[in-house]
Amino acid sequence: MSRIEGHLIDAFLEMMSAERGAAANTIAAYRRDLTDYAAALASKGVSLSNASREDVVGFVASLEAAGLSASSSARKLSAIRQFHKFLTADAIRPDDPTRIVSSPKARRGLPKVLSVAEIDRLLSLAEAEANREGTPAALRLYVLLELLYATGMRVSELVGLRRAAVMRDATYLTIRGKGGKERIVPVNDRARDAIKSYLATLEPGLFLFPANGEEGHLSRQVFARDLKGLAGRAGVGAARVTPHVLRHAFASHLLAGGADLRVVQTLLGHADISTTQIYTHVLDDKLRSLVETQHPLADD
Repeated sequence: MSRIEGHLIDAFLEMMSAERGAAANTIAAYRRDLTDYAAALASKGVSLSNASREDVVGFVASLEAAGLSASSSARKLSAIRQFHKFLTADAIRPDDPTRIVSSPKARRGLPKVLSVAEIDRLLSLAEAEANREGTPAALRLYVLLELLYATGMRVSELVGLRRAAVMRDATYLTIRGKGGKERIVPVNDRARDAIKSYLATLEPGLFLFPANGEEGHLSRQVFARDLKGLAGRAGVGAARVTPHVLRHAFASHLLAGGADLRVVQTLLGHADISTTQIYTHVLDDKLRSLVETQHPLADD
């Protein structure tokens, strides 16, 4: 990749950050995707400013041939689309070669979900260890788990929570989500009590889960590692337990309990209801059960 093309990518990412409020993780992913794209073009003697539709289609086909999933290929193509729209808008090139390129179609799988009983085992063990050991790490893990299952936050939102986000005697949280958008979510009694006890043990500071790293707060990787360790001790398959699986469990269990899909969308921080609709399999099961048990001819 030439220096000029590197500058073009940098300019695009600066725009995404400044004008669209893209998160740091999103910017990093776009940089990787566009760098790979530029390198693939360069290997064929093509630049970002003169790539054709056929070049874009060929790059997407090469991803499929390399075994990349349709969803991952579609994500990379999305970054490339936005980049070329930027080049066109800034008159760096006259046309957009991605305009009629079809996105790889992925069959969206059902989210992995833990049962209510499995969640209860995780929470019960985390609470018992926090009370028995009394260490900052054990108490932190218990609070993290309570908050994640009580709110369905993304793991990046959870570990980066600021203490100022705790509102009204810990009854609500202000969560800053993707694109810097804020939402207010309620906190149940268990999580509220856990937060209050935890706050009393902390020294003054900015973050709810402080750490000595560069970001100043607990990393996602450390939380994921600690969560898998807890799952192993609780007898729940560690391979099945991740922070994101707990987010799925939060949404699925709410819907199974009768929550409205729009409410779940708001709590999860989804901009589009179509993202939340992956959980409708829960509603399908519930409706099927209702028909089978409540229909007048069900006994027949």
